[in-house]
Amino acid sequence: MGLLLTGPVTLRRPARLARMPARAMSALLTAVEARRGHLFPWTPVFLSLGIGLYFAQATEPAVWALWACAGAAAGLALAARRVPELWAPVLIALALVAGGTALAGARAHLVAAPKLDHRVYGALEGRVLVLDRSISDAPRITLDRVWIERVPPGETPRRLRVALHGEGGVMAPPPGARIAMMAHLSPPSAPAEPGGFDFRRHAWFQQIGAVGYANSPAVTLSAPEGGATLLVHRMRMALSGALRARLPGDQGAFAAAILTGDRSAMSRDTIQALRDSNLAHLLAISGLHMGLLTGVVFTALRFALALWPRLALRLPTKKIAAAGALAVGAVYLALSGGNVATERAFIMVAVVLGAVMADRRALTLRAVALAALIVLVLTPESLTGAGFQMSFAATTALIAVFAALRDRPADRWRPPSWAQGALAVVISSAVAGAATAPFGAAHFNQVSQFGLLANLASVPLMGLLVMPAAVAAACLAPFGLAGLGLEPMRWGIAWILWVAERVAALDGAVWPVPAPGPAVLPLIALGALFVMLWTGRARALGLVPVVVAFALWTTAAERPALLIAESGGLMGAMGPEGRALSKPSGEGFVALSWLENDGDGADQAGAFARPGLTGARGAQEAVVAGQRVTLITGRGWADRIASACAQGWVVVPQYVDDPPAGCRIFERAALARTGALALFPGADGPRIVTARARAGDRLWAQ
Repeated sequence: MGLLLTGPVTLRRPARLARMPARAMSALLTAVEARRGHLFPWTPVFLSLGIGLYFAQATEPAVWALWACAGAAAGLALAARRVPELWAPVLIALALVAGGTALAGARAHLVAAPKLDHRVYGALEGRVLVLDRSISDAPRITLDRVWIERVPPGETPRRLRVALHGEGGVMAPPPGARIAMMAHLSPPSAPAEPGGFDFRRHAWFQQIGAVGYANSPAVTLSAPEGGATLLVHRMRMALSGALRARLPGDQGAFAAAILTGDRSAMSRDTIQALRDSNLAHLLAISGLHMGLLTGVVFTALRFALALWPRLALRLPTKKIAAAGALAVGAVYLALSGGNVATERAFIMVAVVLGAVMADRRALTLRAVALAALIVLVLTPESLTGAGFQMSFAATTALIAVFAALRDRPADRWRPPSWAQGALAVVISSAVAGAATAPFGAAHFNQVSQFGLLANLASVPLMGLLVMPAAVAAACLAPFGLAGLGLEPMRWGIAWILWVAERVAALDGAVWPVPAPGPAVLPLIALGALFVMLWTGRARALGLVPVVVAFALWTTAAERPALLIAESGGLMGAMGPEGRALSKPSGEGFVALSWLENDGDGADQAGAFARPGLTGARGAQEAVVAGQRVTLITGRGWADRIASACAQGWVVVPQYVDDPPAGCRIFERAALARTGALALFPGADGPRIVTARARAGDRLWAQ
């Protein structure tokens, strides 16, 4: 009986297994063919896969490899025109992946610029490009045309960023002015911990080769230069100053932020309240602001043209209104500073208004895909940023959900007409919040528990009062009547700030979230995109990677037992109450990064008071997998190294030229080579992971 049951199965199994890949490929091609005409939204997805592959490499791909990817992309695209029509989408998808890798690599090489490789203190000169504020709330300037004392011209960064901590003098030099100062400069900072945010990559694509601070005031050497870009920037800052003069306090600062992109006057408490209530997106000039502004202008122009029957009957007023709204959007882009988020929003609006002028449906997944393609081709590095991920996640989800609601069968229940507007606001806020929540949590390590409540109470007012009042103020300004628009605008802003403060003050308003692993966000994005872009019941398969991603996030996120800063002056050990830090202040950015990545809402002083580190300050100890690690600081540190070495490993924020024999010392020079350290428990003692090893040998890390 056993032979009868198993004999035929054993004989057929190899043939059946051999046929499985062919059957799977056949099923895939059949499914793709059935969706012919609906595949364009997948083009930015496959292009993103190629871009992501480039950034995921541990070592910089050779130039010949990038050329090979470009050649493969061209060859596959040409082959797609000659193969059977069924295979063409597969070859195009492969071409997009190869092209994305080549595109990202080409962009990284094209923006290459010198950067400092050591710390410098001395005189510097430069032309002011951008004014903003640092994380410590100090005025900050970005300079180009830089000269640095004792730095050869060939090694001088193309741009650098300096925070101004001095008193008096020129604290806010006008854009285009050439200034001089004494400043402390250093290379862009490495990740605060292995696998953390790499500011060096961010600075590389902005061609910022040094960062620093100045304690003495800056001195103006020459008046602002001409040039269209700098002229527009000066107009932007003048408009920001005028708004703050007419609307003092945080209300004027909020108005300046949403109209000019200048957030330098916003108080830190207000910004934190907006973040905790999930309303910080109202400050960033993105799709919401650009869409509201151009929507108001489009509606007003079309209404005004309709009042003139002769024009309304003879001219395409809808297209004229779309062209006018697009022009206003371009002006708004220029006055807002033209950052990446605003450029992305303008491209999306331009695609939508272009569709209106071409008599095509405006809000479709094709429009979103085209906007994403344009952004990725121009700035492929934006794929890794929170702005790109959150804005396109929200837009794609909103269009997919409202398209599904629009295409429902006619016999399904529909809300009464008087409730459709309110229901649309609730649905849009809920969908956008759900779509952006994983990306916001991953990048900012927190979830706003009452974000939906705050958005429902605030976002409608942005569209119904704040932005229309801003347009009215701009139209009335030439007649000296801007106040008629600014006052209603102030009422709306006051309400938004009040909501932010009240919601942020609620118990449990913010839920800290630990940093996810590198595979989590790609799995969530790909799974969610499959659900939204595919058709039929098979789209439910996209939920599988999403569930896997959240499982990895919640169960497999292992945080280091011990973290050591690159400076060697800060150590953090995981204790029973969370991470305990070795000092209550100093190196605040690194300390905050560690705590946020842990999903810990404590501040540095609170983390310092926790158990987890033993010993007196100046010789603090932690034990990882049976290995004692001692941080030695303060006066007389050299005399204490020998005794500490007898106990285990030693961390010293100094240069140690002659360490004791047989002693493992993490001193300043060694840490500069490895970057920050993370220690994990291992079977044979601590397992050490370095920031340099995790970051890889890339252009921006060399």
